[in-house]
Amino acid sequence: MTTYDYDLFVIGAGSGGVRAARLTALGGKRVAIAEEFRVGGTCVIRGCVPKKFMVMASDFAHQFETAEGYGWTIDASFDWPTFIQAKDVEIARLSGIYAANLGKAGVDLVHGRAILKDRNTVQILNKEGAVDREITADKILIATGGRPWMPEQLPGIEYAITSEEAFHLPELPKRILIAGGGYIAVEFAGIFAGLGVETTLIYRGPNILRGFDDDVRAHLAGEIEKRGIKVILGCQHSAIEKTENGLVNVLENGMKIETDVVMFATGRAPYVKGLNLDKAGVELTGDGAIKVDELSRTTADNIWAIGDVTDRMNLTPVAIREGVAFHETVFRDNPQAFDYEAVATAVFSQPPVGVVGLTESEARHSCPGEVDVYVTRFRPMKYAFTGSDERVLMKLVVDATSQKVVGVHIVGPEAPEMIQLAAIAVKAGLTKAQWDATCAVHPTMAEELVTLREKQQPGHMSAG
Repeated sequence: MTTYDYDLFVIGAGSGGVRAARLTALGGKRVAIAEEFRVGGTCVIRGCVPKKFMVMASDFAHQFETAEGYGWTIDASFDWPTFIQAKDVEIARLSGIYAANLGKAGVDLVHGRAILKDRNTVQILNKEGAVDREITADKILIATGGRPWMPEQLPGIEYAITSEEAFHLPELPKRILIAGGGYIAVEFAGIFAGLGVETTLIYRGPNILRGFDDDVRAHLAGEIEKRGIKVILGCQHSAIEKTENGLVNVLENGMKIETDVVMFATGRAPYVKGLNLDKAGVELTGDGAIKVDELSRTTADNIWAIGDVTDRMNLTPVAIREGVAFHETVFRDNPQAFDYEAVATAVFSQPPVGVVGLTESEARHSCPGEVDVYVTRFRPMKYAFTGSDERVLMKLVVDATSQKVVGVHIVGPEAPEMIQLAAIAVKAGLTKAQWDATCAVHPTMAEELVTLREKQQPGHMSAG
């Protein structure tokens, strides 16, 4: 029998790769994991975690405004360098914890870029790009995540940044334009606007957050404009020009907007560049993701892939669950495929969004009969007291035949926290009657989820 250096070699020490490596090593297998940057991957180093720190930092301005309505007098100022330093210290601490946990589990951590030589051999490159050493493994797991995508052919694109550079700006700009309409674009628009930056969001589509429920999209677009964000839809760049005073964003509709920073958040692409996948017989999909089956196995029978590099459902908790399913399938003889149905997600916009299950449109296409829709919009108690016109949206989508709640959509304070618990009910297939039978907690915003009684009339279009 062929003897390998390791039973499993993992390429990429993000959330999914780390979980798979730790579980496998704790199960008594010889495991190594390679990371070319810092342990923790996108989520910990340049994604969810630092982004949420920035969201929380920027939301203080809104909280201060609210506090004045309650009788507080606040004289506050914000220092960007102080925040960035504190954020970087915390990220370093979290990365260290990830690395320490790998060590405690018995995983060998290899610092360097790993590429495939063949189906059982990994080459580790040094900083100069030369092969430093070769490592063999019986099984290989690819968990390299994704990277920001930019329109490289756009004139002046070299002057733009992505979300990765936004975490390390040397100073807070006075003006920023963000291109994109998804999670990252909307979240960073809220961040910079909250920190006092003159913020413009442009998106080529008819509304932000493509793929979300239309009521959510329309409601959030209106709410973020109340926070001072200028939203321009149905438009994109034709060029970026550098001048003495900043960057001029030349748009296809003829508008010219001068800013200090231009940030592109127009999507992410699977990070497969230079991995030499073809040398191991690993094929890609037409969109450039690693092709896998329902058990995350690639077209090479001893190589698997999980997380954003497979472009299935690009969420950190999903990558972790895929890592667990991989371990159970491959090393515990317990084949598991992650269930992607009714996975809750949150957009940490300001106000935030929480959703789980089907949109109204999806339900009308997939449910066998009619669909019942329950919608409410209201001023939360906290803001009603101060006279703010900020409003919450809550929406339940119900399969009229089975009466199961198949979709929950919330825009408003603490929506991500509420949707986590609502997801349990949706995943369990509870009916609208069971939601209604749940006694409300008063006074809360969440009580609206169990007190919605009036169905939206068929053919009625919800107001934006």
